[in-house]
Amino acid sequence: MNKKILNNKIFLYLTEFFAGMSVMAVELGAQRLLAPYFSSSQIVWTIVIGSIMIAMALGNIYGGKKADKDPNPDKLYLRIIIAACWLALIPVVGKYIIAGISAVLIFTVSSGYLIVAATASCIILFIFPLFLLGTTTPSLVKYATKSLDESGKTVGWLGAFNTVGSIIGTFLPTFVTIPTIGTNLTFLIFAAILLILALVYFISCKAFPIRAIIGIILLTIGFIFGSKTDFAFWEEDSVYEGESVYNYLRVTEDANSIDLSTNVLFGVQSTYYKTDNIYTGDYYNYCLASLPASDIYNRENTKMLILGMGSGTFATQTYKYFENVDITGVEIDKDIIELSYKYFHLSKDCEVYNYDGRAFLNIDKEKYDVIMLDAYQDITIPFQMSTIEFFDLVKDHLTDNGVMVVNLNMRSDEEGNINFYLCDTITKCFSEVYFVNVMSSSNRILLASNNPNMINNLNNNLDLIDNASLKYFIQSKVVDKLEVYNGGDLILTDDKAPVELLGIGVIDTLISEEVDFYKDIYKEKGLKGLLDYLSN
Repeated sequence: MNKKILNNKIFLYLTEFFAGMSVMAVELGAQRLLAPYFSSSQIVWTIVIGSIMIAMALGNIYGGKKADKDPNPDKLYLRIIIAACWLALIPVVGKYIIAGISAVLIFTVSSGYLIVAATASCIILFIFPLFLLGTTTPSLVKYATKSLDESGKTVGWLGAFNTVGSIIGTFLPTFVTIPTIGTNLTFLIFAAILLILALVYFISCKAFPIRAIIGIILLTIGFIFGSKTDFAFWEEDSVYEGESVYNYLRVTEDANSIDLSTNVLFGVQSTYYKTDNIYTGDYYNYCLASLPASDIYNRENTKMLILGMGSGTFATQTYKYFENVDITGVEIDKDIIELSYKYFHLSKDCEVYNYDGRAFLNIDKEKYDVIMLDAYQDITIPFQMSTIEFFDLVKDHLTDNGVMVVNLNMRSDEEGNINFYLCDTITKCFSEVYFVNVMSSSNRILLASNNPNMINNLNNNLDLIDNASLKYFIQSKVVDKLEVYNGGDLILTDDKAPVELLGIGVIDTLISEEVDFYKDIYKEKGLKGLLDYLSN
C-alpha cells in the first residue's frame, strides 16, 4: 500500500469518524422517513435498529475478508462512494418505494402489516448502503496497523473516532438538521460528506474514478429533486408539510375544513371546520359531555386541562359552546402548538405548555374540573401516559366533581386488545367509568370519575345547555348510548406496559376492515378494475 495520504493516520481516523457519524445519521433519518407511513413507535425503532445492526455486522465480516485478501484502500473508498450515491437517491425515490411496498403488502399480508411493510421498506432502502459503510472499520484496521506492537493503540483510536462521530451523528440530525431543513436534506448532507471524503482520497492519489462522477451527478439530482418531494406526494391540497423533533406534520385545507395529519397512511388527527354553525359529530363533540358531567353549571368558573392538546380543536369547541371555562393545554410538540394558532384558530386565551403530559402533572399543583386525555395517536401510545401510576396522577389533579375524558382512537371488541388494557387500568383508579362509541369512527370516548353522581350531573345539566343541537347530540349520541365499563385485570404499569405490541393487533384489524372492500374489487375485476375504481 503506497498512498501518501494514508501515511498520516489522521485521515484514516477521520474516515472512521465520518463513517460512524453517517451511520447514526442514516439510522435516525431512516426512522423519520418511515414514521409518516408506519408511525414512530418503538416497534419501528426496533426494526430500523435491528436491520442496521444486521447490515453493519455483515459489512464488518465482508470488509475484514476483503481487507485481508486485497488490502487496497481504493476499494474501500469506492464502496464509500457507492454508499453516498445510494443515500443521495433515497430522498428522490424513497417515498415512492415505501408507498409501493405498502400498496402491494396491504393486499397480500393478513396480519402484522405494519411490521412486515416497515421491515421490507427498511431492508430495501437501507441495508445495502449500511452494509458498505460496515466494511469501513475492519478495512481501516488493516490499513492503519503497522505492527502488532501498536495494534491495540490503533484500534483504540479508530474506535474512539467512530464513537465520537456516532455521538455527533446522533445529536446533529435530531436537534439540528431534521427539525430545521428536513429528512431529505439530512440524507443529502451526509451523502455529500461521504462523497467529499472519498473524493479527497482519490484526488490526493491523482485519480478520479468514474464512480465519483456518477456520485456527483446523483447528489446534484438529489439536491434538485429530492428536497422538494413531499411525504404525501399524491396529495394536492397540502398548505403545510414539515417535520418537528417529534412528528411529521401536514396541514391540508379544502373549502370546508382544515386538517392536521401526523401520519401519511392513518387518517387525520385534528380538524377545524370553517363554518361556525356546522355540527360535526366528531369525537371531540362527544367529549363535550364531560363538562355537564362535571356539574359545570353549579360553579362560576370551570378549569380544564387538555393533555395532548394537538391543534386545539377540543378547546375551540369548548369555548364555542360553554362560558367561563379556563383551559390549559399541554403539548409535547412545539411545532404543533405554533400550527394550532396559525392554521386552526386556537384562541389566545388558551395557554399551552410545551411539555410532556405526565411530566407536567408531576410539577403542576392545580386541581381541574375536567381533564381531557387525547395523547393516543394510532399505534404511537406513550406508555408513560397509559399506566396505573399515570392515572393516579390524573385522579390527584381532579376536583371532587372532576371528570376525566379519554379519547381511545383504536376501538376494537376483540378481547385482550389495547382498549381493554387501558380501560381496565382506569377502573383501578376511578370508581365510575362509562364509555360510548363514536359513530362511523374507530374512536371510543371514556368518561371516568370518583364522583358517584357523575351521570346524574350529566342528565340534570342537559336542559341547561344553551345550544339546542349540542343538547340533542349529547342526549341522543352520548347519554342514551353510554355503557358502564366493568373493569377486569388487564393492568398496565410503569414496569410493564406493552402498548405498541397490543396496539399492533388493533391496527391489523382496522386495516383489514378498510382493505376488505378493495380486495373484493381486486378479486372480482382484477388490477385494472381496481385502478379504474380508484381513479373515479
